[in-house]
Amino acid sequence: METYPPLAGPFALGTFSSGNGPAFPGLVTGDRVLDLRTVPALGAPPDDGGLTTRTLLERWDDALPLLHAAGGSADGRWLPSAGLRVHAPVEPRQILQSGANYRTHVIDLAVAHEPEGGRPAEQVRAEVAAMMDRRAAEDQPYVFVGLPSAVTGPYDDVVIPAWCAKPDWELELAAVIGRPAFRVPVERAADHVAAYTIANDLTARELVFRRDMPEIGTDWLRAKNAPTFTPLGPYLVPSAFVADPGDLQVTLRLNGEIMQDESTKDMIFDVARLVSYVSQTVELLPGDLVLTGSPAGNGMHWGRLLEPGDVMEGTITGLGLQRNRCVAESARPVPRGDA
Repeated sequence: METYPPLAGPFALGTFSSGNGPAFPGLVTGDRVLDLRTVPALGAPPDDGGLTTRTLLERWDDALPLLHAAGGSADGRWLPSAGLRVHAPVEPRQILQSGANYRTHVIDLAVAHEPEGGRPAEQVRAEVAAMMDRRAAEDQPYVFVGLPSAVTGPYDDVVIPAWCAKPDWELELAAVIGRPAFRVPVERAADHVAAYTIANDLTARELVFRRDMPEIGTDWLRAKNAPTFTPLGPYLVPSAFVADPGDLQVTLRLNGEIMQDESTKDMIFDVARLVSYVSQTVELLPGDLVLTGSPAGNGMHWGRLLEPGDVMEGTITGLGLQRNRCVAESARPVPRGDA
């Protein structure tokens, strides 16, 4: 029987479906899932658009104690988790992604991107380490915008587009917003984080830098936002159950071999600092994601990028496991809407 890493706390939230039925929010405890639509105390959201994890996040302060009570009750419709499909746990309106936030990762990337015959690796490492120290001292995170259309489920296939020559993995801790956050100070920013989950922020490495317009710099639209390039989940683990988001182990295995295995202690800017920084410009809304950056050990570091047939397994302490198989676009085309 397959085993999964334990979740922090007594329960987590997810989005599930059974057979061809509609997706529904569920409370996960052990090997069971409670269909939260069958819990009368939660009621229907005010707009009557159906209960979802996002509508629960929109009234998180009221919903959390009700979820505690539901998890300890026999009421409602409990289902075995083995028979359910697990979807991305939330549909975010906005995704804000932190770049260059792990010291060792940035240094390794700089060495990997140095042209052949360029500066010695030791010189690159020293220069980038000095840059990271300066960034930390100046207190300026680097954040860009991701697209919700790139999100896919924690066990869904990742489709490598036909044009993508260098697909890479980047496992990350994602903070999920509960209370709206706009211009919040650092000391209050953590109060706006309802939960944590796992994200894999895939990157087409060959498209990160615009060679036709080098003065413009990076192109995150093309490099990171293809459909299925952001596997998310499996679950939302309430922040109350995560003792210290600055001390979690982020581990990615490729075909069973460990590639990333680093603590969030290596982050330059912690979750509170990132949420506060983003909120100075953007009004963060319930269900929005703040991705905190990826640690060392990506494919560029190993000189081994993703290929069809590869299986990625990502875990973060207390947040569960996601597993995604890579397929070629020609083998598994992404569905398109009607023109």
